Amino acid sequence: MAAGAPAVVRVAPDSAPTSFPPLAAPLRFPHRAGMPPLSTFARHACPRHSGGLREQGRRVIGALLFAAAALLASPVRADTIEVKSADLRAEEDGYYLNAEFEFALNPTLEEALQKGVPLYFLLEFELSRPRWYWLDEKVLTATTQYRVAYNALTRQYRASSGLLGQTFTSVDELERFLSRVTSREVARRDQLATGMRYEAAVRLRLDVNQLPKPFQVNALASREWTLQSEWHRWSFTP
Repeated sequence: MAAGAPAVVRVAPDSAPTSFPPLAAPLRFPHRAGMPPLSTFARHACPRHSGGLREQGRRVIGALLFAAAALLASPVRADTIEVKSADLRAEEDGYYLNAEFEFALNPTLEEALQKGVPLYFLLEFELSRPRWYWLDEKVLTATTQYRVAYNALTRQYRASSGLLGQTFTSVDELERFLSRVTSREVARRDQLATGMRYEAAVRLRLDVNQLPKPFQVNALASREWTLQSEWHRWSFTP
């Protein structure tokens, strides 16, 4: 073998080395600038150090569940309109509704009117016939819509229903107008059978579905945007 030539180790085909020589030094991976050392990743991946993160997550989830439970446990209650009286009066050509309510616009609704937001109120009437063998038969329904708006130039309130309208100089006058229903026709003579008992029901409410979209969202979470009465029911026999 010539001097300086590399040594060549020949291994027979049927033989293999049984062991390798030990490494002179442990393996070291190069560290690139700007990257955290591997020990940092190992520390965050270790369950012993991730317990604090899990505890914080449990606290956040618990707080969210508590807030949701509190919201469900305390539903929004509406401002109520009291029904003082209601009756049906028979005339030659039909049946007429008389009703009296007691309510007042809260400051939020008054402010909305003065800022140009119209309010819509619904007077709803139902007449049904009781049946012992099945659900009550709904004979007829009647709905009257009132649109209430404020004119900043004339400083007057206007309540309109269909083609009819009336103006008022104060909120008190507007409330008195909405509180009284006089001789409102709800049925013709031929629609009801003489001597048969019927169940009548009436209510007055603010129609939140007619509000602009942002105010509809507020109505879901604030009682100040929900104004309505319960159904007032009584028996009526023509």
